Formats: sequence, C-alpha cells, structure tokens
Amino acid sequence: MTDWTTFAAVVGVVLAVLLVLTRRSADLLTAPNSGRDVDTDRFDESVGGADGHDAEGHSDDAEAASAFAADEWVWGAGTDDRRPESAGSTEPAESVERSQQADAAPSTTPGASRAGVGALSTAAVYANVVVSNGLFGSVVAAAAWWTAVPPSALGLSPVASPESLLVGVAVGAALAAGNEAAGRVTTRFGVRPDESLRAAMTPERAVGWAALLLVVLPSVAVFEEFLFRAVLVGALSAGFGVPTWLLVAGSAAAFAAGHGAQGRAGIVVTGLLGVALGAAYVATGSLFAVAVAHYVVNAAEFVVHEALAPGE
Repeated sequence: MTDWTTFAAVVGVVLAVLLVLTRRSADLLTAPNSGRDVDTDRFDESVGGADGHDAEGHSDDAEAASAFAADEWVWGAGTDDRRPESAGSTEPAESVERSQQADAAPSTTPGASRAGVGALSTAAVYANVVVSNGLFGSVVAAAAWWTAVPPSALGLSPVASPESLLVGVAVGAALAAGNEAAGRVTTRFGVRPDESLRAAMTPERAVGWAALLLVVLPSVAVFEEFLFRAVLVGALSAGFGVPTWLLVAGSAAAFAAGHGAQGRAGIVVTGLLGVALGAAYVATGSLFAVAVAHYVVNAAEFVVHEALAPGE
C-alpha cells in the first residue's frame, strides 16, 4: 500500500532545501557589497587577475551552481531591474554600464574562454550541477520506491516511446520559438535579458559542448521534470486527489521561484514555461515527453545564441 503522506513529506523537505540553495545562489550572484559581480571576477581571471577561488580554496562558480543553476543560465529572458552601479561609484549609471560592458569583452589572452573561466572551473560547475541533480533526484526516487508510489503516477508507464519522443520534440520546439520571440519583444522595450550566466556555462571546445549537451542539460531536464511535473503534479494528484490544474499552477510557481537569479521578468517567463510543461504532462501522462521538451528548450538557447550567433 502506498504511503502517500510520507512520500509527500520527503518531497516537501527536498523542495525546501532546493529553494534555499537557489536563493543562496542568487545572493552570491547579486552580492551588493562585493564591489563587483561574479562575471567581473571571471574576467579578471582571464587577464591574469583573480584566480576565481576564495581564501578557503572554494570556486565561486561551484558555490553559485545549484540544482537549478544550469536551467537558470539557459532561460535568459529574465533581467535584474536594478541599474548596474558599482559600490560607492559616483559615475552616471550609463557610464558604469559602458565600463562593465568593456570589462566583459572577450579576452584575447591565449587559451582563455569567452566567459573568462578556465576549463577546469567550467568543468567544476558542470560537475556540481550533475551531482546535485543526481543526489536530490535519487532521494526522491528512493522515497517513491520506499513508499510504493506506482510508476504510472510518475509518468513512467511506459518509461519512453517513439510517440512521446516526437511529442516532446514538437512541444520543445514550440516553447523554444516562443521564448525567442518573447526575448526579442522585451528587448525592443528596453528590457534586456541577463545573459551572463548562460555565457559562463558556454564552452569553447567540442568536448565541452558534448558535456553540456549530452550530460549537463539532460540531467537538468530529467531532474526538474521528475520533481516539478511527475511528482508535484502526477504523484500528488494520484495520491491526494488534488485537482490537476491547481497542482500545475503550484508546481509552476515553485519552478519559477527556483529561478530567482533571473530577476522578476525571468521568474514570470519561467513560471509560464512551468505552466506549459505541466499542461503537456497532464495531456500526455509522460515524464519522458516533458523531459525531452525541457531539454530542447535549453539546448536551443545555447545553440542559437552561443554556437550559431555568439554574443547575441
């Protein structure tokens, strides 16, 4: 017999921890008294300045990465509404912005990456994302097994099929196109997307792209769809009889809260993505389909803006 109450309690704890880690990640990225943001540290490193580690030897990149980190860096429709001003600066905001853009120019130092992060540092961020997703996903999966949650309640009957693959690709392509259109519209109205995190995750070498597209982004898509759609929508609906529309809305809100580093506009866009993926999950009953759709959206963002048109 399924112990739905215990399963829901474990899920609640995991979700709370993830949201706390995400908040910590956002705080690190927007630390007001650091005098410079994380990107500035990275670009200092690319020209022989800071080594990207604190006094205890921890990498800023590794600390900033959370279970949601990679997805935050992909969904670049959000922006921080604050003006980019340095601590204690008396320069006009426009001058500071121009100065920061100049600092963020690609380094010409041989071997330096476009984002100013060495290959080892980028690999550490990738590892952090994959390990954290795997750890929390394993906890939820173990809880589902221990409490005898049926696979059908998690969208795993069947696990995958050619039909669910085609549906996932189609839904993902439509959402990616919508995200691109929304980004262009907001840019025309002067709301530029925050692309620093996506740039920091962008590799330069083929092996880096292979790791990103074949390991990092799939792990993000599978974990987040497992938690936010299969568990928070499918399992809770099956176990407690809560209306699916209410669970879709709630899971989308939690999903959006996990992307606070993108600013208010980014939270809204991510919330809408959560609603669309939740609706797709309810319609298909397939975790595989929505995981594929999520992956297509993330991969398209990197390929279109970093591989095909870097810097846009």
